[in-house]
Amino acid sequence: MALFKSFEDAVCKVEETECWSARELQKLLGYSLWQNFVNVVNRAKDSCENVGHLVADHFIDVNKMIIAGKGALREVDDIMLTRYACYLVAQNGDSRKPEIAFAQTYFAIQTRRAELIEQRLLDVERVKARTKLQETEKKLSGILYERGVDDHTFAIIRSKGDHALFRLSTSMMKQRMGMPQSRPLADFLPTISIKAKDFAAEMTSVNVQTKDLQGETSITQEHIDNNAAVRKMLTERGITPENLPPAEDVKKVERRLVRESKKMLKNEE
Repeated sequence: MALFKSFEDAVCKVEETECWSARELQKLLGYSLWQNFVNVVNRAKDSCENVGHLVADHFIDVNKMIIAGKGALREVDDIMLTRYACYLVAQNGDSRKPEIAFAQTYFAIQTRRAELIEQRLLDVERVKARTKLQETEKKLSGILYERGVDDHTFAIIRSKGDHALFRLSTSMMKQRMGMPQSRPLADFLPTISIKAKDFAAEMTSVNVQTKDLQGETSITQEHIDNNAAVRKMLTERGITPENLPPAEDVKKVERRLVRESKKMLKNEE
């Protein structure tokens, strides 16, 4: 379809973000006068502000050179519009225009597609963080085993670390998050909390060897101190880890990513 290709060809990159020139979009949406189109853009800005987004993040004022009469160059105002801004412009345009009707569908689909891609990237990051924590804890368990700490004692040390990080016991955190007691706490933690636990465990792993710590008491205190240090860093930046909402079961996220990958591979065949 010609309109689809026109919208695709008009896109450009501004600091790695897909944008459309309002001057170009004006033509694509069937507006002959710039001033009439600016009125639509202004209504779109109001819509953006009303839903709590920063207008400046989606509507970027710029200048551009155009060819005027007899080939002379003239500088005119323009606005670089993000995909979301274009969607709002289309929603505020004259729906009687076939170009507007098409744009409303086009940018709605493109915006939703971008949201799905962004969510997938976040899901991948969380799964990778969870896998990394498992690897770190496995490594730490091996180091502690050589220093007289068995599996039962390691579980106690890890639980005390959780208490230092969240100011709640592991069991209380699970209850607070509404998750099964039989599942690992990290399976339902948001990515930042998983990485916080991983960072603390990494520090314990390094310091146990550097300080040549032996036995449960000294190693437990080291792990508590490291988790407390990570908590202090988070809270100083306005993040209270126990108050963060629970995330989706990471096992479900993993299965969804596998299904999506298989589907994409199948579509490429």
